[in-house]
Amino acid sequence: MTDILYRICPTRPEAHVFEVTLTVAAPEQDGQRLWLPAWIPGSYMIREFARNVVWLRAEAQGRPVPTEKLDKDTWRCAPCAGPLTVTYEVYAWDLSVRAAHLDTTHGYFNGTSVFLAVAGREQQPCEVLIEAPAGEGYRDWRVATTLARVDAPLWGFGRYRAEDYDDLVDHPVEMGSFALETFEVAGVPHALAVTGRQQGDLARLARDLQRICTEHVSLFGELPPMERYLFQLTVVGNGYGGLEHRSSTSLLANRDDLPLPGEGMKPGYRSLLGLCSHEYFHTWNVKRIKPAEFVPYDLQRENYTRQLWAFEGITSYYDDLALVRSGLIELKDYLELLGQTATRVWRGSGRHKQTLEESSFDAWTKFYRQDENAPNAIVSYYTKGALTALALDLTLRRETAGRVTLDEVMRALWIRYGKRGEGVPAGGVEAVAQELVQAAGGGDLATFFDQALRSTEDLPLGALLGEVGVQFRLRAAEPGDDRGGKPAAKQGAEAPRASLGVRTAKGQGGARLVHVFDGGAAQAAGLSAGDAVIALDGLRVDHSTLEQRVARLAPDTEVTLHAFRRDELHVVRARLQPPVADVVYLEAQEAPPAEAAARRAQWLASVQGGAHG
Repeated sequence: MTDILYRICPTRPEAHVFEVTLTVAAPEQDGQRLWLPAWIPGSYMIREFARNVVWLRAEAQGRPVPTEKLDKDTWRCAPCAGPLTVTYEVYAWDLSVRAAHLDTTHGYFNGTSVFLAVAGREQQPCEVLIEAPAGEGYRDWRVATTLARVDAPLWGFGRYRAEDYDDLVDHPVEMGSFALETFEVAGVPHALAVTGRQQGDLARLARDLQRICTEHVSLFGELPPMERYLFQLTVVGNGYGGLEHRSSTSLLANRDDLPLPGEGMKPGYRSLLGLCSHEYFHTWNVKRIKPAEFVPYDLQRENYTRQLWAFEGITSYYDDLALVRSGLIELKDYLELLGQTATRVWRGSGRHKQTLEESSFDAWTKFYRQDENAPNAIVSYYTKGALTALALDLTLRRETAGRVTLDEVMRALWIRYGKRGEGVPAGGVEAVAQELVQAAGGGDLATFFDQALRSTEDLPLGALLGEVGVQFRLRAAEPGDDRGGKPAAKQGAEAPRASLGVRTAKGQGGARLVHVFDGGAAQAAGLSAGDAVIALDGLRVDHSTLEQRVARLAPDTEVTLHAFRRDELHVVRARLQPPVADVVYLEAQEAPPAEAAARRAQWLASVQGGAHG
């Protein structure tokens, strides 16, 4: 019997309440402290999970034990003779991959949201009893988690165990009447548990996931030791997200993104596969290969690092690359996805104000707390990090005539740091890349890394992509939801001629300004994010018609705009500007020079052998 035992039960699904009981066999003599994490690894923002603790009480040997709250997420139980039993309720109504959610259709939780840590005993093993809700309506509920089983049947309620607190909170739990598909990768059982109403072809999704997972395993040469791996997927009407764990991932997606029987590769399904690919790659990169600042995690406060560009950015590069390498998408589809990633970077002037290292460090206060000025102030370590990984991969290949690639760098990081459980020190990724290049007779990478990580210069993607027979193109955005990645649909006289320099959304009776870009016509006229533009030159406009009418006008045209800011009407004069060429699309040369063709084939070749595109 373990000295630390948890029991969790969805006692009131209709009220979204889990009841948790923690039993500590031998509490500290001077009073036992307990604490709940303030954040969850992989999502770099303080979330204050303790705010969802509804009530808490303690007892020992049948008598109440006084408790005192010391700060926002720490409690102290008075000295007592054990065992100490602490019971508390957790309100669970966060339908995301980060916290906990419970209703009459399913239950889900991350350990960081529900399990109090026993201060001073975080390294001790523990057990957790997961119980089913009471009632006939829950008879078909099952459990999907990769926690190690003690007496619980596979996919069943019962007793589970964890090596320590970090292990306990790194295996999220899904319970309900989910659909289940299984497959195998590298001799390890894999499963896909899908929660939510859907009519998708889950067998096809499982087959495609198997190909993606096999590609990633081939890159690293092995899976980390694990009994099995689990994809937990919740489908909803509108949602997107993923969070990595040591032997599982939690995913949230639109149910319409699931493939239907006989359906082709629609954009939504392609996006879902990319999300799954991203989180599976994290099994190595961030769960095992992690910044030294994360070893160990301090779950009660921010853990700052300047290296997220490598752990999220490199992962964001490989997620879509694995789709083309495994043959699930064609080269043109992959280039479209790359173009969309580059567009998200090029559309924000923040890329000229914040470096990648600064973006990584400020994740806690800027990237995860974005506001209306974000495009003007920050750059994403996900998107620019992915482009930096692309540029690094192509640079390594050029410097060493293909003898060293980013694949080799990732394998070296896995062997040197990930397998040993050691954190990557600051500059460690750069040092490994440089070491491999020098061993292959290549040059110095210092200039590349200084430009990519510590300056706000644009990456030389045009030149690097040109060496693999791919042309980097820029154009102006078209009215509507133009995500880039493709040539303009309208050419010549029909192409956009002028711009206000804004991004809009539907608003009550007008076009709501979501972002007002630096240096644009709207900003110069005094318009601000949140304003609702209702008329242009005396004619009513909305979200779609404002963009269309502006696009038809000539640059330097002066227009009158009526806009509401809060409940006050403002009338401004704005001088339109030429549209900014900030939309990226990439085109593969049909007959590139032989050397470029060979480099492109090597770049896109499956690690398992063979080439695509």
